[in-house]
Amino acid sequence: MTPYEELERHFERLSQLSDITGMLHWDMEAMMPAGGAEARAAQLATLKVMAHEILTDPSLGDLLEAPSDGLDPWQAANLREMRWRWTHATAVDSDLIAALSKASSNCEMIWRQAKQENDFACVLAPAEELLSLVRRVAEAKGEKLGCAPYDALIDQWEPQSRAQAIDPVFDDLAAFLPAFLGEVLEHQGSRPAPLPLAGPFPEKVQRALCAELMKTIGFDFEHGRLDVSHHPFCGGVPEDVRITTRYTDEDFMPALMAVAHETGHALYDQGLPRKWRHQPVGQARGMSVHESQSLLIEMQACRSREFIEFAAPLLREAFDGKGKAWEADNIYRLCIRVRPGLIRVDADEVTYPAHVILRYRLEKAIIGGDLALKDLPGAWNDGMKELLGLAPPNDGEGCLQDIHWYAGVWGYFPTYTLGAMAAAQLFDAAESADPDIRARLAQGDFTKLIDWLRANVHFKGSLLSTRELMAAATGRPLDPEVFKQHLKHRYLS
Repeated sequence: MTPYEELERHFERLSQLSDITGMLHWDMEAMMPAGGAEARAAQLATLKVMAHEILTDPSLGDLLEAPSDGLDPWQAANLREMRWRWTHATAVDSDLIAALSKASSNCEMIWRQAKQENDFACVLAPAEELLSLVRRVAEAKGEKLGCAPYDALIDQWEPQSRAQAIDPVFDDLAAFLPAFLGEVLEHQGSRPAPLPLAGPFPEKVQRALCAELMKTIGFDFEHGRLDVSHHPFCGGVPEDVRITTRYTDEDFMPALMAVAHETGHALYDQGLPRKWRHQPVGQARGMSVHESQSLLIEMQACRSREFIEFAAPLLREAFDGKGKAWEADNIYRLCIRVRPGLIRVDADEVTYPAHVILRYRLEKAIIGGDLALKDLPGAWNDGMKELLGLAPPNDGEGCLQDIHWYAGVWGYFPTYTLGAMAAAQLFDAAESADPDIRARLAQGDFTKLIDWLRANVHFKGSLLSTRELMAAATGRPLDPEVFKQHLKHRYLS
């Protein structure tokens, strides 16, 4: 074998281990009884240590530095991605990886109880233990990458992204959103409120409707499934993608739109280049691109007036709906109704960036040592008042609502809004390339849209950087103005 071929062999093993870990995580969220938590934590820690040991084997470093002439563009990009993963892995030792995995699993299980009881104090001690390990990882990786600790955490999820570039974008949005939100609420208030859809909405019917939506969008049920979990997510592996959602008899729209969102993630996974399935270059580019795919399907496509025209008769039939409330125009207005709220996952498209900006600012301050974890509830509440004028009545609707920090995931939040901006820009580019896309959505036909995404995003894997990918697909790097124009057009026209 050449050094490069030997590297491919190592990284195929790593990919298989990652697949096993992913399936165990899905099972932990969707199927595992609470009593299995301790055993599952040990299993995941063992797998993570095994993967870490493979990736930090001294021989791998030698192979990465060996001459690599004659590689084609995909192989060269694969080598680049290998080096990026090796750099992150060699910054921390196996003992720290194991400790972090166990602390994450432990904290996550306690967080579930704390959230149910609205009691941040209940999870503070395990969260502080976990945070200390996260900081050690951030400092070690920051030193290796030559960047600040928080930047090193962002880099895990969005390679090459730095707070210095994110800050002005988010500051601009934070300055734009309050006045714009006021305009939107005034515009909405000038018309009669949309009529509510009367329930109850049986879970069995919702599940069938969600499955039908997934098929309509293009999800392959031969290579995936739909289940229930505490928090909607997409997991598994490209050949077996697992989507979860949650249902309430009072409203079917949250489950339906969560499924639309996660189906966007799933289509990206199912559309990655099969030739490079178990190599880094065949993986998703980064979480901002991944999030762009889910938001493009949910926000740009499934909440469009055109698609709601198609979906309204199906909704009426599923729930035996009658009257003006079930007409397409009313359902569309319900889908784009803006109402500032406390919960991120239930937030509308206009206020969602404020939720992300708050979390971004808080986690950056915590990792940087400018905010103590014990002071998080108060800082959270102050931030909500500043950005959305709301005060959480309890920790469950405040700083305990998201799983991320309590599962050891830091530096992830900015990718949500970076992804929203990318989604608007990619959809705009797709429409420019094929003006028939919206008309097709009105017929429940996603084929043209998905074909464009396959060619310009999915099939690219990690061949290009995020900046290069956006430039190649849309003709320019990420431009926040496209997102603003989308919001203005949808919510003020």
